[in-house]
Amino acid sequence: MQTNQLLLIFCGALLLLGLLAFFAGRSKATRIRSAGTAMYAQPDQYAWFTVLSTAGPAVLVSALGAFVLLLMGAKIPTLYLLAASLVMAAIGLMVSLNQVKPDFHARQAMELVIRMILASAALISIFTTFGILFSIISEALRFFQMHSFWEFITGTTWSPGASFLASAGRGDGSGAEFGSVPLFAGTFMITAIAMLVAVPVGLLSAIYMSEYAPSQVRTIAKPVLEVLAGIPTVVYGFFAAITVAPIIVTLAGFLGLDASYNNALAPGIVMGIMIIPFISSLSDDVINSVPDTMRQGSLALGMTKGETIRDVVVPAALPGIISATLLGVSRAMGETMIVVMAAGMRPNLTANPLEDMTTVTVRIVAALTGDQEFESAETLSAFALGLMLFIVTLVLNLVSVLMIRRFREKYRVNNL
Repeated sequence: MQTNQLLLIFCGALLLLGLLAFFAGRSKATRIRSAGTAMYAQPDQYAWFTVLSTAGPAVLVSALGAFVLLLMGAKIPTLYLLAASLVMAAIGLMVSLNQVKPDFHARQAMELVIRMILASAALISIFTTFGILFSIISEALRFFQMHSFWEFITGTTWSPGASFLASAGRGDGSGAEFGSVPLFAGTFMITAIAMLVAVPVGLLSAIYMSEYAPSQVRTIAKPVLEVLAGIPTVVYGFFAAITVAPIIVTLAGFLGLDASYNNALAPGIVMGIMIIPFISSLSDDVINSVPDTMRQGSLALGMTKGETIRDVVVPAALPGIISATLLGVSRAMGETMIVVMAAGMRPNLTANPLEDMTTVTVRIVAALTGDQEFESAETLSAFALGLMLFIVTLVLNLVSVLMIRRFREKYRVNNL
């Protein structure tokens, strides 16, 4: 019997056991209650307790079995695993029905189970993060065994061509250079350009919609602005390459400057336009959460509306605005398609935004989708770049937390 059929049978059997547990638990609790015995919970609560006690062990056993099968490589027949899960469900059903007694606190037991489920959901995200980090580190260490870590973080040339020839058996790869400085320089420059566009426009639009815009304008303008967040990045890439880049080249020529059609300014501007909805929407929600009593108190003291926004509303909402900005920075640093289509793929260490350059994420994609072997240094360099990008993002998060804490303390002191 195929695995899909076994899974279908398992789900059907577990559903039947769950229904049986629900009606059996409620029926037993109803009989005890109708006999005039006081109980600590309602019959439906006993019923849901029996359902959780029936389905929980089955799901836990099947999840552990899947973990052993997928990650540890153990060979466990699917039929035996699903049968063991159903046996655990039947045992849970019998034990839970035996617990349906007048002195049993079914409501507290359900609260405990729900708390454990919520804690498990939180732990899954934490373990997933550590799993991703472990997988990146393990492969990055293999790369650093081939090439110097110091050369990787300080080198100014990214030229892995010799590594590709070595993987093809046409050299020893000694001429390959993996200096990541040009990649991170391009990443930071394009991100900075994007944020110079997104932060002022997004923040000012949020202030207008939350403080000045009539309700009719707000109900129309905010959804229209948020439509930008739903446009695919490849469309932004077309817009940057076909429309914005030629305009920049024309303007640069008019000013007597040389500009490449693949330049950093075009994707930076278009990426900033793409990030505007994130900063605007989040900042708008944060500004709207500032209590009206603060605005009214400021106006009662004789401050104008503009002064109230500048000195009261924005400082109160600043931690949320910083968080929105950090989200935009993370979004910009992880963007790939716009950079590929408008900035090119050449690692170029330059401070001129009118020249072509590339970013870390673009080189990661290029390294993992090429024709070289997985064991080659160029492929493993993608994991080293991913590790460094993870560290940079972590540092940005820590800096933002410190900034948010500082502004909160400063604002609290000023309001004492």
